[in-house]
Amino acid sequence: MSQRRIYSSAAPIDFAAIRAEQNVPTAFSPEVEADAAAAVAAGPFVAPDRDDRTDLPLVTVDPPGSMDLDQAVHLTRADDGLGYVVHYAIADVAAWVRPGGPVDEESWRRGQTLYSPDLSTPLHPRALSEGAGSLLPDQRRPAVLWTITLDTAGEVTDVGLERAWVRSLARLDYPGVQADVTAGTLHPSIALLPDVGKLRQGLARQRHALTLDLPDVEIVATGGTGRARGWDLVLRALPDVEAWNAEISLLTGMCAARIMLDGGVGILRTLPDPSDKQVAELRRATAALGIPWPDGVAPADVVAQLDPAEPRQAAFLEYAVKLLRGADYHPFDRDSTDHPTPERTGHAGIGAPYAHVTAPLRRLVDRFGTEICLALHAGRPVPGWARDRLGELPAVMGSSAQRASALEKACTGAVGAFLLAGREGDVFPATVLQVDREKDRARLVLDDPPVRATCPADGVAEGEQVRVELVAADPATHTYTVRLADRAGAT
Repeated sequence: MSQRRIYSSAAPIDFAAIRAEQNVPTAFSPEVEADAAAAVAAGPFVAPDRDDRTDLPLVTVDPPGSMDLDQAVHLTRADDGLGYVVHYAIADVAAWVRPGGPVDEESWRRGQTLYSPDLSTPLHPRALSEGAGSLLPDQRRPAVLWTITLDTAGEVTDVGLERAWVRSLARLDYPGVQADVTAGTLHPSIALLPDVGKLRQGLARQRHALTLDLPDVEIVATGGTGRARGWDLVLRALPDVEAWNAEISLLTGMCAARIMLDGGVGILRTLPDPSDKQVAELRRATAALGIPWPDGVAPADVVAQLDPAEPRQAAFLEYAVKLLRGADYHPFDRDSTDHPTPERTGHAGIGAPYAHVTAPLRRLVDRFGTEICLALHAGRPVPGWARDRLGELPAVMGSSAQRASALEKACTGAVGAFLLAGREGDVFPATVLQVDREKDRARLVLDDPPVRATCPADGVAEGEQVRVELVAADPATHTYTVRLADRAGAT
């Protein structure tokens, strides 16, 4: 559950300065904006005579206020009444962005949409990403429509893929849909989402998919505008609806990977299986924290049983994050000696081969993966623009991911300093997440506000609940310092 207490500070947070420090792009150039405006005026240049599937009662489900809507979904029973049919419409960005044009080249420079608490920095100009290309409600839009048939166990039995015209009936958001689940009033288009989501989650456990549903520290606005705007950190667990909806995206990405592997060309999102050394270190952590790990049980199965709300188990999950390091994009083309099909094609977090194809408005690689899947599924040659630059995508996506991570960390640190400023000398309950004896550093999270901090490691253990005193907080530098309270020798 979310926990919130509102704090105020005389010092505003200059997120624009943080973006400048992190080299986040600013406005699009006039040339790029003009290219986007021309594309909107001309309409989609790819498959303008595509099939009309506006009869499908699709809806979008996103965070509140989202305008860059990549996906729209409709779930129904299969014709035999036993299985399920997933209709999943994805924004057809390739129908708007001409290869080699100004919008295309700028998207290569950006890589992905970046999010700050006060605004987003889009991958494409807003005329496309939040306008003509977005699956906004009551608008006829070009889309790539996946039709995935599942059996009663949730396993895939058939996959269809086509370009189509679609129309979303409603723009739904996670809090509203979660409330509908509780009230038993889900929109008819996603009334089967709990059933399908749970089936797919069960299959993920059978694949030993390593998923870490850690509580997310989220920055939210608390009112006001400009320099008077307030901010808060909220510890937010992943709602069921969000997890179920994610399963639809993961399902589609798994189908896309299968099409690519069968066709011999594509780009996978890969993650290596945990090494023996990583598993051994994790076993030592479970022993220290008193968490049972029977012989023969996979790490993913241990993680799946844990409750992140329990301090010791939360500490273990922080350790388990190490198992998810090493994610990368792997392009391959059987007709090219430069990019052979990888020997290991899986993603340990999913337990199967996987590809990114469901967020093309916000992620560059998805446009390429989608176009490859369309061509392979139809038995057509893959367009040169989608094939020739596959080898460049991992570096672009990797650098943009690093920028996104650094931006998120900087903004969270700034809000933490903002919330703590003026409270020097106050004592806060906290939970120790990790201890590094060699570096004499313990990582911990305050209970309220849920700010992450470090302190000396002497005398503390993972999972321990402690009290820390705020020594200093400087909103100007986005820094703060704590020390253990009521401990001899605390610094």
